[in-house]
Amino acid sequence: MAQKLEVWQRGPLPGISPLMQPVGHALLQAREELQVYMQDFPAELLWLRPLGMASVGFHLQHLSGVLDRVFTYARAEGLTPWQFEQLEEEGKDSAAGYSVDDLVERFNKQVDLALQQLERTDDATLPDFRGIGRAGLPSTVGGLLFHAAEHTMRHLGQLMVTVTVVRAKVL
Repeated sequence: MAQKLEVWQRGPLPGISPLMQPVGHALLQAREELQVYMQDFPAELLWLRPLGMASVGFHLQHLSGVLDRVFTYARAEGLTPWQFEQLEEEGKDSAAGYSVDDLVERFNKQVDLALQQLERTDDATLPDFRGIGRAGLPSTVGGLLFHAAEHTMRHLGQLMVTVTVVRAKVL
């Protein structure tokens, strides 16, 4: 086959229920596409904000952070101080300076953790109420997990556009 099949076309993911397959497929597809777009991406372009758009660095941080936070809420847990620190840092470089590889690897690890959680998620819990944030905004386990997948794909698309724009301005 001349073109590689998308993740969802390759069949079911082992250990993940049929109801959660779309979430797993989307997260793995995002990871594959992110690897391609970030390959050989120059670190000096991470924090550029063309036309005021969010930077590539922000999207990389946000992709990891949202997965972490939303999957935490799906487990009916509150955010930790570290998660709040990460949220506050989104869009900013660390004092030591992030490398592209650091941010890509952080996302890869978060996808792995999300997939492990999907494997442990009982379908019977999908309609269970989950409060989001301090306000306890209403959602469900299933709603949170599906939101994590669609949010990841949305920001991946934005990242892909921003990568293309900042590379074009420099090259």
